[in-house]
Amino acid sequence: MKAFTKTKYGGPEVLQLEEVEKPSLKDDQFLVKVVANSANPADWHILRGKPFFARFSFGLFKPTNKILGADFAGIVEEVGRHVKHFKVGDRVFGESLEGGAFAEYTPVVANECSKMPEGTGFAEMACVPIAGLTALQALVNHGQLKEGESVFINGASGGVGHFTVQIARAYGAKVTAVCSSKNIAFVKALGADQVIAYDKENIHHHNGKYDLIIDTHGNLFHSDYKRMGQRGVMVGFTSLGHMISLLLKRATSKFPLQQFTAKANTKDLETLASLIQNGKVQVYVEKTYSYKDIPEAIGYIEAMRTRGKVAMLWEDIAEVDARRKSTSY
Repeated sequence: MKAFTKTKYGGPEVLQLEEVEKPSLKDDQFLVKVVANSANPADWHILRGKPFFARFSFGLFKPTNKILGADFAGIVEEVGRHVKHFKVGDRVFGESLEGGAFAEYTPVVANECSKMPEGTGFAEMACVPIAGLTALQALVNHGQLKEGESVFINGASGGVGHFTVQIARAYGAKVTAVCSSKNIAFVKALGADQVIAYDKENIHHHNGKYDLIIDTHGNLFHSDYKRMGQRGVMVGFTSLGHMISLLLKRATSKFPLQQFTAKANTKDLETLASLIQNGKVQVYVEKTYSYKDIPEAIGYIEAMRTRGKVAMLWEDIAEVDARRKSTSY
C-alpha cells in the first residue's frame, strides 16, 4: 500500500510517499481503507519533534512510527475477532495520535472510532476527530460548561475554534469570539453573539467578564484568564516558554485553569456525529488536497492562518460511494 513515511525529524519535506506493507490486524482492531484525512497542528509538531520533550513519546533521536497522520474517514475493510460493533462496509471516522493514518489503509482500535452519520461525506468527517474532540472536551469535560453561561473563545476561526463556537452555542452558551478582521463574518455565521477582532482591539487589555475562557490559539497570559474569567481551559501554546510560564503560574494560583490533550473515544465521536447530523455543527473545509499533496497540506496549516479545516483525499469520493453501493458485503 502507499503511505507517507518519515525516518527523521524535520519539515514537510522529510515525508516520502512509499510502498509499504499492508498492516496486519490485532484481534481488537479493524482495518480501514482510508478515503480522506485531515491535517492538524499535532501532525507538524510530531513531524518536527517539537517541543523536544515530546520525543520521549514519539522517539528520542528518530520517529518510532514511520507513518504520520491521525484523522481519517473511510470504509471498514476487515475486522478482528473481538470487534463487535463494526462490520465490513461500514463508513467510519476516527483518529489515533499514535499515527498511521496518512496511508491507504490504517488499523483502528474500535473505541477510537465511530460510524459516520447518514448524509455526511468523507472529507467532512475526516476533519472532525482531533479538532472536534478538542473543542467538545474543552467545553464540556474540562470547562464544565452549563447552559446560559458566557464563553470567551480565543482563536475562533481555526480548526478547533470553529467547532468550539458552534458546540458552545449548541449547549446553550452565549459566545464572545476572537479572530482577525477578515474572519469576522465567518465567525458570526458560526453563531457567535459577539466578535472581537484582535487586530483592532488588544485582547490583553479586554475587560469583559465571562464564566469560561477557552484559548484555542494559545497566546493568552495567566493574567488574561484571571482578569476576564471565572475559570479557563488552555488548548494550545504559542511557544515552549509561554507554556512553561502558564503552567508555573497555574501551579501557584487558585484560579481554576485546565490544560489537557484530547482523547478519542466512541461516545464523544458519536456526540459530534449527532450534532453534525442535526445541523447544530457544520464542518467548514477551507481547502481540499490530493493525498499526493499531504506535505503541502501540512505546510499550509503550519502557517496557522487556516479558516476551519483542511482535508486530503485518497480517492475520488463519487467513485468510492458508487463502488460501495454496488458491492455486497
